[in-house]
Amino acid sequence: MEKKTKVVILGAAGRDFHNFNVLYRNDDRYEVVAFTAAQIPDIEGRIYPPELAGKNYSNGIKIYAESKLTDLIREYNATQVDLAYSDLNYVDVMHKASIANAAGADFKIIGTERTYLKSTKPVISVCAVRTGSGKSQTSRKVCKVLKEKGLKPVVIRHPMPYGDLKEQIWQRFETYKDLDKYKTTIEEREEYEPHIDNGTVVFAGVDYEKILRQAEKEADVIVWDGGNNDTSFIKPDLSIVVADPHRAGHELLYYPGETNIRLADIVVINKVDSAEPKNIELVKNNVKMLNSHAKIIEADSEITVDNVNMVKGKRVLIIEDGPTVTHGEMKYGAGFVVAKRLGAKEIVDPRPYAVGSIKKTFQKYSHLSQVLPAMGYGKQQIKELETTINSSDCDTVLSATPIDLRRVLVVDKPMVRARYELKEKGSYGIEQVISEFLTKHSIKK
Repeated sequence: MEKKTKVVILGAAGRDFHNFNVLYRNDDRYEVVAFTAAQIPDIEGRIYPPELAGKNYSNGIKIYAESKLTDLIREYNATQVDLAYSDLNYVDVMHKASIANAAGADFKIIGTERTYLKSTKPVISVCAVRTGSGKSQTSRKVCKVLKEKGLKPVVIRHPMPYGDLKEQIWQRFETYKDLDKYKTTIEEREEYEPHIDNGTVVFAGVDYEKILRQAEKEADVIVWDGGNNDTSFIKPDLSIVVADPHRAGHELLYYPGETNIRLADIVVINKVDSAEPKNIELVKNNVKMLNSHAKIIEADSEITVDNVNMVKGKRVLIIEDGPTVTHGEMKYGAGFVVAKRLGAKEIVDPRPYAVGSIKKTFQKYSHLSQVLPAMGYGKQQIKELETTINSSDCDTVLSATPIDLRRVLVVDKPMVRARYELKEKGSYGIEQVISEFLTKHSIKK
């Protein structure tokens, strides 16, 4: 009998599980001996359960901290390490490769074609160069245009299964009650709530074959709403990729953002209203160098605030989308931009008021000083975020996360929301892209 290849999969509770499901679950030539976890707090120490792992894994598969990689390779005699998560700079990728190689294992990155699921419905994917580029507002615009053309889009969101994996095999979100039903984290709510507000059904979970087949029952068009800068799990008929001129050059430096650019049909350069012209040009030139066939759309990230008088002339504590300003490496987001634009008297430094895991977040991401990341990966962290906000010495809390934090936090200070939507510049935008797509594929109402 041929000896099985023993594999460790490096992940962050998303792409890693998908790659296992489509490549290894039913392949007797391989034995996945461990997953590792990084990037997201407190997701190690779990087990990928037998219900998901399949017949070859009656005890499931343990999930360890990535820091244990060398020990895991040696303990399990693993000969292969797969990289299966995203938003990593190329230096970090090669450090991981070096650790694997030094411990005696091969290091692999699996190509997109091997992990694509094929849909019976037309698929539009929205991916990005970096997390926080503006995928969500772009996917919302795609859905809006499809609805205006009489079609029903259904969103499939990149996975965020940070809870009980057995309860998250496939999930359907249509109302706020569904968010409560699945005990969603702040990070999940940030992605699902805006679609729910717009009347769009969202599917997510762990087993994307099952998720896709459920979504196909309802959809005229599937919209893949990507996570981080990962590639799509579903083979797209139209690939839209969002780039961020606030991090110009990252399209050449972060895995797998460059892959997305090379695969793109359309590249949206977002946030041009708040970016330096030279950085917009740099991104544009890099896109043309990587993919001369992609059409480029420039767009503003149009930011509005519920009550500008609560910001103008006030001492403001700013809450930003967590992933964008943590592993996305942005020093600020939309909240900071609009607070400055509206003439806030002072941007309050949140660090002196941070407690528990929020304090640790600032220690880990030392580039942060002027904004508070909306970290909420569990009940304890949500409580610590709440305490940090309520302890802060400010006039107003400006929340620039995509959700109304007051639904999950009890805040004893005046809070105002900043919202942001994609607004294309010029005559060629998402509406024209969708019209061409529908015509090309003979898709009608």
